[in-house]
Amino acid sequence: STTHKTLAGPRGGIILAKNGDEDFYKKLNSAVFPGGQGGPLMHVIAGKAVAFKEAMEPEFKTYQQQVAKNAKAMVEVLIERGYDIVSGGTYNHLFLIDLVSKNLTGKEADAALGRANITVNKNSVPNDPKSPFVTSGIRIGTPAVTRRGFNEADVRELAGWIADVLDNVNDEATIERTKKKVLEICSRLPVYA
Repeated sequence: STTHKTLAGPRGGIILAKNGDEDFYKKLNSAVFPGGQGGPLMHVIAGKAVAFKEAMEPEFKTYQQQVAKNAKAMVEVLIERGYDIVSGGTYNHLFLIDLVSKNLTGKEADAALGRANITVNKNSVPNDPKSPFVTSGIRIGTPAVTRRGFNEADVRELAGWIADVLDNVNDEATIERTKKKVLEICSRLPVYA
């Protein structure tokens, strides 16, 4: 699993395994080191330790529940606005919008939303007619906005702004209006409060 997404730690990963499986450990060690892993970075180890400690606190469970609620709220708005969500919804921290019916590429959507200060990732969708460098979808996750303090009402607004931009990818006035709203909500809900 990654340590930098829902766990909110430093960039990296963790492998969890059943205790006592020496054969697995040997296979893992020979597959990972020295090819894919270098020397340990003490600041990354410390960051992971802090993230694991936070994950043991009751507030972390509340945070993760809010992450899922926020993703679900965003999906509801986007479906209402006519967007196709791969799998029809979400039960976790992210979702994938299929833009094929909107005649829009993931690359175009990512760029337009980026101009409005909204960060998403272009992402391939099932049976994607576009290349992985262009894609027909975007992936949106809610851990970062939830960490800032966004609640369901806030992310519903955000989902509406995303739809506004995607409905008008070539309208710089819409993008600028949206960017202003994004900056206002980010000022109200700063990264470090």
